[in-house]
Amino acid sequence: MEGQLQRVVGRNLRRIRLQRGHSQEAFADVLGVHRTYLGSVERGERNLTLRTVEHLADQLGVEPIGLLVDE
Repeated sequence: MEGQLQRVVGRNLRRIRLQRGHSQEAFADVLGVHRTYLGSVERGERNLTLRTVEHLADQLGVEPIGLLVDE
């Protein structure tokens, strides 16, 4: 299904954000991105590069695969 992996990454980011008790704006600051960009990633609207996935995972202190696996 096209775009499925984008949605999985978005759901995982949202799950991590909520687990850590951050607003979207605060979480965007943690990741070093703009809030509207984070929102579009969480909705699965962004086609992220592997480099971006690695960067997000590094900022969160998780393995990149953790953002890619559908839980």
